[in-house]
This record gives sequence, C-alpha cells and structure tokens, in this order.
Amino acid sequence: MMINMKQIGTIHSPFCNLENMPVQPKGARDMEATIEIKDEFVDGLKDLDGFNFIYLIYYFHKIKEHKLQVLPFNEKTGTKRGVFSTRTPMHPNSLGLSVVELVGVKGNIVTIKGVDILDGTPLIDIKPYIENFDKVDLVPTSGWMKASLEEVSKEKSDDRFIDL
Repeated sequence: MMINMKQIGTIHSPFCNLENMPVQPKGARDMEATIEIKDEFVDGLKDLDGFNFIYLIYYFHKIKEHKLQVLPFNEKTGTKRGVFSTRTPMHPNSLGLSVVELVGVKGNIVTIKGVDILDGTPLIDIKPYIENFDKVDLVPTSGWMKASLEEVSKEKSDDRFIDL
C-alpha cells in the first residue's frame, strides 16, 4: 500500500520554539496564526469561510524519535502511557490534529485562532468542523486523563518531547 500525502501549506504561529508553548488549543484560545496555502491548493479554500471551526491535520516536523510509551504533559502520577492513549507528538506517523477557530480566508491566507502549533509546521489537510457530524452528545470518558479544563488550559510544554 502506498500512502501519498502532500503538504498543502505552512502554519505560521507566534511559537518559534517549544519552550513554554501551550500543549493544547484550550491553552491558546486567544493566539492567532495564519496558514499560507500553496497556490496549487487555493481553489480548495472555496466556501471554507462559512465555518466557525476547522480541523487542522499537520506534521510534527521537529520530532526525530517515536515512542510507544510516553509521559504525557497532563499525567501527574508519573505513569507512562501508551502513545495511542495520548496526544503527544511522539506517534509513529507524527501527525497532529487540532480544532481551531476560523477567523477568515483571504486569497491563500487562512487566519485561525486557538493555536498551539509550532511556527513553520507543515499542514497536511483542513477539514470543517460540522456539529451534526462531529458533536458527541454522550458524556465522553477521558481514560486516564483527569485534568480539569483549567489545568489543561494552563499546561505549558517542557523538554520531554524535544529531540531537536
């Protein structure tokens, strides 16, 4: 099986290094960023500005090592967790997923808000958040992750995933 992915653009954010960066969009609600879409993909932005929120799928381009067990940021007991039960960047394919607020689209520039992404990150795809498709009406469980919204919002990155 051949997987063929293309970088459709580049995310430009205020975060030039990982130190003290928010670790989830909830901790970066007011942070604005732009996405510069490559010319060959600009036509795909048609009608995107009708959505309030979008999913960004991107590549953690600074990760050099993958691990199957990690100590995630919100793990307060010191217990290593399976990478697939975390949102760490150490996954085998180094893909990131964020839901961000769409501020606007002008030409090849998409302005977004609520960004916890490193400047220069390659963007793989954009998908609209559609409430009738994506909203979960049941009260979800979050496995081992017990941090409150306030705790998640205050969490900042440290050097645990920096292998630059």
